[in-house]
Amino acid sequence: MNFLRGVMGGPSAGPQPSGAETIQKLCDRVASSTLLDDRRDAVRALKSLSKKYRLEVGIQAMEHLIHVLQTDRSDSEIIGYALDTLYNVISNDLEEEEQEENLPKQVDDLGSQFTEIFIKQQENVTLLLTLVEEFDFHVRWPGVKLLTSLLKQQGPQVQQIILVSPMGVSRLMDLLADSREVIRNDGVLLLQQLTKSNAAIQKIVAFENAFERLLDIITEEGNSDGGIVVEDCLLLLQNLLKNNNSNQNFFKEGSYIQRMKPWFEVGDDNCGWSAQKVTNLHLMLQLVRVLVSPTNPPGATSSCQKAMFQCGLLQQLCTILMATGVPADILTEVRGSKVFRGSQCLQFCNFVLMFFSLSFPNRPAIVVLLMSMVNERQPFVLRCAVLYCFQCFLYKNQKGQGEIVSTLLPSTIDATGNSVSAGQLLCGGLFSTDSLSNWYAAVALAHALQENATLKEQLLRVQLATSIGNPPVSLLQQCTNILSQGSKVQTRVGLLMLLCTWLSNCSIAVTHFLHNPANIPFLTGQIAENLGEEEQLVQGLCALLLGISIYYNDNSLENYRKEKLKQLIEKRIGRENFIEKLGFISKHELHSRAAQKPQPSFSSPDHVMFDHEFTKLVKELEGVISKAIYKSSEEDKKEEEVKKTLEQHDNIVTHYKKVIREQDQELEELKQQVNTLRSQNEQLQATVTQQVSQIQQHKDQYNLLKVQLGKDAQHHNSHGETFQVNGIQLEEVSKLKEELEEWKNKHELLQGQLREKDSVIEKLKSSQLEMGTTEQSSQTSKSGSLELNNELQKELETLRSRIQLQSTEISKLQTENQKLQLMNAAADPVLGESGATAARNPEVEGRLLQEVKELKSEVKALSEEKASLKQYLDSSNSTVAILQDQKSKLQQEVAESKKEQDDLLVLLADQDQKLSALKNKLKELGEPVEDEDDIESGDQGDDDEDGEDEEQD
Repeated sequence: MNFLRGVMGGPSAGPQPSGAETIQKLCDRVASSTLLDDRRDAVRALKSLSKKYRLEVGIQAMEHLIHVLQTDRSDSEIIGYALDTLYNVISNDLEEEEQEENLPKQVDDLGSQFTEIFIKQQENVTLLLTLVEEFDFHVRWPGVKLLTSLLKQQGPQVQQIILVSPMGVSRLMDLLADSREVIRNDGVLLLQQLTKSNAAIQKIVAFENAFERLLDIITEEGNSDGGIVVEDCLLLLQNLLKNNNSNQNFFKEGSYIQRMKPWFEVGDDNCGWSAQKVTNLHLMLQLVRVLVSPTNPPGATSSCQKAMFQCGLLQQLCTILMATGVPADILTEVRGSKVFRGSQCLQFCNFVLMFFSLSFPNRPAIVVLLMSMVNERQPFVLRCAVLYCFQCFLYKNQKGQGEIVSTLLPSTIDATGNSVSAGQLLCGGLFSTDSLSNWYAAVALAHALQENATLKEQLLRVQLATSIGNPPVSLLQQCTNILSQGSKVQTRVGLLMLLCTWLSNCSIAVTHFLHNPANIPFLTGQIAENLGEEEQLVQGLCALLLGISIYYNDNSLENYRKEKLKQLIEKRIGRENFIEKLGFISKHELHSRAAQKPQPSFSSPDHVMFDHEFTKLVKELEGVISKAIYKSSEEDKKEEEVKKTLEQHDNIVTHYKKVIREQDQELEELKQQVNTLRSQNEQLQATVTQQVSQIQQHKDQYNLLKVQLGKDAQHHNSHGETFQVNGIQLEEVSKLKEELEEWKNKHELLQGQLREKDSVIEKLKSSQLEMGTTEQSSQTSKSGSLELNNELQKELETLRSRIQLQSTEISKLQTENQKLQLMNAAADPVLGESGATAARNPEVEGRLLQEVKELKSEVKALSEEKASLKQYLDSSNSTVAILQDQKSKLQQEVAESKKEQDDLLVLLADQDQKLSALKNKLKELGEPVEDEDDIESGDQGDDDEDGEDEEQD
């Protein structure tokens, strides 16, 4: 620190050291000091001296500062001082107080020289890129400023070093995402310098999401209302998009054009726009022009125009045109844009705007534009921009041209006079006292006729009322009348350009022009005179108009045939003089300027003479008119004969072309029919192939169903013939499969029920065996429920007969028992009176008692047998009722199965009809079809084989 006090002006007894000596001591201190604090203080001192002693610091300290950047990266403070010092040495941006001190101007070259020294070692730039990655503000910000200064001084060399550096451009793109606005804004300035005139870096920056980030910044800053940051972002966008087709395509496909729409939103009150807003809108409109520039590929331009139309950007531009209070230079930029030049989609949109104005319901947008163009009080640049806007609208737009010309025709003129049309404005400007308005209106009307012979003929119908009481005159005649009145040069040049465009390639218009006997003498008189330099241009245009009258003359007027007009030129003007005057046009300086680009770029109203499209017409006609003037009458006759022959030939060729075109159409129709029939044939063949396979599947399924249902062979054959019918679609096949599954389930259910019935019968048989029933009931058939019922009824009858017999025997026994009881009752008193009689008959009494006991036991056994028979009879009756119920159910199911089988047969019959119809169509188309007899024979053979297999089984 004592050292610094000495070198920085502290108290000292000796003489003060000079600046160079101080810088040398500081450099030695930076190089030799081992303490970081000493080196940091020395670098800070160099920074303070670097502005005043720029040359000395740059020469002596640059190497040491670079060494500090390499070795002391851990200390952000010393790195920041070193970067600031290098920036002060390299940058040529002088501060105001330095400028007041009148520093020598030779320092402007120092920045470039020091930059060369710094970038001589490419590692220095790579080191700087690494430092820019640091998040520390004191390192990153000075690094960004230093790199920007290097790019300003030696742009291409630094760009190449950054381009070959690994991830060099990507590191710099991170600056746009920095949350600190100072670094972000300086990062935008850095990328501006980085992307200048380097397409490779422009592509890398674009694909590093630059468009998204820049548009976000513009939105955050308030779009056109933003400050200088918005201007810097727009300049960077222009660098990325101008003359870079790849980036333009990426910008369009990324839907970034849609995000430009809010830029052009203006309110109702547009007074008091700030200078920054005007600048921002200028740059935004220039960005639109970059995207739709004619120098871009046609496909890219049209796609950008379409995107601007679809997102509403064009509507926003038209809103600016119609808004009040918008500065004139902004309107000039909008109207001078090429957003709808040559685009059919956008031209149609602009044509619709002619009828539905955005801001003035009673005045279409085109009318408002033309009012600005023909108004002499409007600024000159604004009127030129409106003209170019109108030209872009009509460029290759026959529909728009027709709508403009239609406003001049008698059938479309508003009789009430409540509204002003575009045609009326053009006529008003054409015959105004302002020469510039005359020129603008003439050129605008010429563009409405450009390359459109039909409209040129229709414009001949336009009649103008010159004054009250006088008959109307045609528009063509009125233009020639103004020419002959000796108006200003600018007016005559505009009218002559209009007449030349009108008469070129239109023989009917030439005939109307020649029909006025004053026109040819006026032209020859103008050409023959020797006038000053200002009139030479008018003479050249008159010569061009006269040449067009000769070249496109159809010789329909006897007094103005080609030969007579050429004789008139030779007598009054001279061929050489005529050709010389004709050459005045292309030799004129203003003609050469206008031929360079389509957009008008006049420095002052006095230079407004030629239109770009008219220069193309002059270049096309100058040579052919010169040849036509030197042709003799014989050559003209031969040429006419050749033309007639060519016309006849053309007529014949046209006729044959028409015939060929009709034949081609018929051929195309026939080809389409053939293709349709072929496709139908292929579909039918595919259908037949598919249905043949389905036939086999259905046959197999039907055979399986037939076997499962136990149908006989005859029924199978009759249905087999029916199943030879095809035409069952996929849905019907699925239905049949489902029906087969249902039949299978029903069959299994019936088999289960039969097994249950068999078990019931077995139980009945076992019970009958136990009861001693007859053997007939044990042999009940298992296959039929009707025989079982009959047998059971028979058994019931036998049981009933036995019961009746037993009941009769029981009744007999009961009567005998009653008799015996009566006999016993009668014998009791006799026994009581004489026991001897009873003793006498002991044997009779014992026998009677024994018989009574036997009878009682027999009666008891019979009653038990009767009860058991009644119980068995009841169980048999319930079993019979169950079997009868099951029988009725089985009969109902059999009836339903027969009904479903009949429905299936009807369906197959319908499919047979469809198949026969399809086969007939195939036969009509000439396709081979397998005969039904072959299919039936094959099917019958299969059926026979099945029958043989069944017989063998």
